[in-house]
Amino acid sequence: MNCCVFRGRQSARPFYDLVASIAAEEFGHIELVATTINTMLTGAAAGEPGGGALGDVKSTRNTQQFIAGGAAALVQDSMGKPWNGDYVFSSGDLVEDLTHNFFLETGARNNKLKVYEMVEHPAARALTGYLLVRGGVHQVAYARALERLTGADLMKLFPSPRIPTDKIPESQPHIERGEHLKLYRFSQEDFNEVVAVFNGPHPETGEDLTVADVPHPIGAPAHDLPPQPAVFAPDYAPEEIAEIAQKLRKKAGLPNEPTGTVSEESADMLQTLTGKIG
Repeated sequence: MNCCVFRGRQSARPFYDLVASIAAEEFGHIELVATTINTMLTGAAAGEPGGGALGDVKSTRNTQQFIAGGAAALVQDSMGKPWNGDYVFSSGDLVEDLTHNFFLETGARNNKLKVYEMVEHPAARALTGYLLVRGGVHQVAYARALERLTGADLMKLFPSPRIPTDKIPESQPHIERGEHLKLYRFSQEDFNEVVAVFNGPHPETGEDLTVADVPHPIGAPAHDLPPQPAVFAPDYAPEEIAEIAQKLRKKAGLPNEPTGTVSEESADMLQTLTGKIG
């Protein structure tokens, strides 16, 4: 996990702004990975409770996702080991921490490329293609910060591993939009000094690195994933939950239809995902 204590924050402000901007995006990536896992697990436990609905998933690698997770992501790695404080590294030394972060981003790119070769599910491949682009920005950003601090030339290390990102079909749309060049600040007013560090040519394409004018990428409405009665999510009889919610909505004088915004594609999601598990 990327971390930096940052004593003397103001005197090293451009580097703090860089780490803070990347950290904000990483929180978004956690949500994105969780959403992808939830999407992939939709329909994996089919059937109604009482009829052996979980029989087909008892031999999966991580049965906890069905027993204790509602067929959804858990705060664990792919082998079911929970995240803990040992994943956090923070020496307090700026060069050491930036080097460690660059090492982590390089390792993450390596792992994403392997995951891409391992999966067939379209949601997993779409996720991996996007994260290869955005994680690549973070990898370049930490390398550039180390160059500014030490005078070392780290651009010769790219791409690392030596597989160009534009070779991945799912990465290409994001590259065409220039997402491989932009660092987002996730703030309307703060972290402006990052421009002092994140600049110069991209090591793979030679294009100029930029700090985006907008604080963050354009988002999209979330999918409304369908109920999964087999794992009691949101209940073994989800229609009862819906009926209670409708009565409460009516009693409160709310509209008959829920007021939240979800993706218009959600209604067709279960049918689309059927047969894509595995």
